[in-house]
Amino acid sequence: MTHPLPVDRLDALRAAQQYAYDRAPAIRDIYERAGLTPQDIRSAADLARLPVTSKDALLDCQRKAPPFGGFLAANEAAIRHIFVSPGPIYEPRLNDDQDGHGFAHCFWRAGLGPQDRVLNTWSYHLVPAGVLLDQGIAATGATVIPCGPGGAEQQAQLILELGITCVCASTAFFITLIHTLEQLGHALPAAWKLRSVLLGGEMGDWMGKRRELESRYGIKTFSAYATGDFGLIGYEEAELDGYTVQPRRLVQICDPQSGIPLPLGETGEVVVTTLDRGWPLVRFGTGDVAEGIAASTDGFVRRISLLKGRVGQAVKAREIFIYPRNIETLLMQLPRVLRAQVVVTNRGHRETITLRGVLQPGAAAAEIEKELLDCFKQHTRLKLDAVEWISADDLTVDAPLLVDRKNV
Repeated sequence: MTHPLPVDRLDALRAAQQYAYDRAPAIRDIYERAGLTPQDIRSAADLARLPVTSKDALLDCQRKAPPFGGFLAANEAAIRHIFVSPGPIYEPRLNDDQDGHGFAHCFWRAGLGPQDRVLNTWSYHLVPAGVLLDQGIAATGATVIPCGPGGAEQQAQLILELGITCVCASTAFFITLIHTLEQLGHALPAAWKLRSVLLGGEMGDWMGKRRELESRYGIKTFSAYATGDFGLIGYEEAELDGYTVQPRRLVQICDPQSGIPLPLGETGEVVVTTLDRGWPLVRFGTGDVAEGIAASTDGFVRRISLLKGRVGQAVKAREIFIYPRNIETLLMQLPRVLRAQVVVTNRGHRETITLRGVLQPGAAAAEIEKELLDCFKQHTRLKLDAVEWISADDLTVDAPLLVDRKNV
C-alpha cells in the first residue's frame, strides 16, 4: 500500500505546511522570516519566496535544538526509525510511511512484483538506504533478502541458490558480484535468474558502464535519485532521459546563490519540498546539481537530468555555473583529449574561460579544436576564450577539472 496521490499538490502542500507551521518551530520561523504563512502558497512562484534551507543550516539547527532542530511536526511516539547521516544529521522515519519514502515507485516502474526475489546489498546500519529500499521492495509484494554490503562470495552464492531476480547495489559492488560469480565457474548468465539491477550512480561514463553490463549479461539496469532527507526524489522511466520526480516531492532547480528557480535547460541546485506532514522539509537545498528537463502543469519540475555534481564544485563564469560533470562529459565525447582543466580568470572587466588540454600522442590540435569549442558550448552555453595544449607533465591525473582564479 502507498500514500494516495494528491489531486491538487498545491492544496496538499498548504495543508501539510499548515500542519507543520502549527507544530514545528523551525518551519514557522522559515515562513515568518519571509513574511508569509502556508495559506499564501498558491503557486510555485509563491513557494520560491521562501528561503532555501541548506543541509549545513539543518545541521546547525539540530545542534542548537537537538535532535531534530525544530523541524519535527509529529509526535515522538510516531517515530519508527531514526537514521544518522554524516554530520551527523538525524532523520526520523514515521510509522505512517508504508513505501520506504516513496521507493516503491522506483520498483513498480521497474516491473518488480510478487514473482521477484531481491538481494539488497545497501547498508542497514544507521543510514537510511538499506531500510528504505527494503520497505519499497516489500511494498511491491517482492521478497527481500537483506544482506548489506560486503561478503561478495556469500552473496554471489545467494544469487545462485535463492534464484535472485533483482539486485540492489552500488555499481562497483555489483561488478564485484558478477566477477565473483564468474570466478566460481558460473560465467554464463543462463545459469542465473537475475533479470534486473538497481544501481547506484557514479561520476564518469556511468551510463556507458550500464549499457555494457546490459549487453554482456542480458540484464536490465535501473536507477533512482534519492537522499537521506527525502528518500526517493526521482526514478527512471523507459525511453526517457534523467529522473521523473515522484508525486509527493516538489522540485525546483535554483540558482545556488540566490535560490531563484531557473528555466528548464539551465543547470542549478536541486531544491525539494515534501508533501509529508511529519518531517515537512520545505525548499530544502540538496546540494546536488542538475537541470530541469520537463515541467508539471502546477509549475514544478517533473523530470530532471542525471546529476552533474555538487554545488560547492561549481565555478561561475558570466553568470552561468560550470560543473566538473561538464568537463567529464566533454572528455567522454572527445577521446583524443586525454585530460582537461578549465580555468576562469578576470581580464579587465570580463571573465575569461581557458581550457588547458592534453592530447593523445599523434592527435592534431587543429582537427580537434573546433569540435572542442562546439562541445563545450553545447554543455555549458558558454564560449571558450582560449584553448591551450600542454604536455601531460603539466597537468597531472589528479589535477582539478575546474579552477577559479577570478579573485587571484
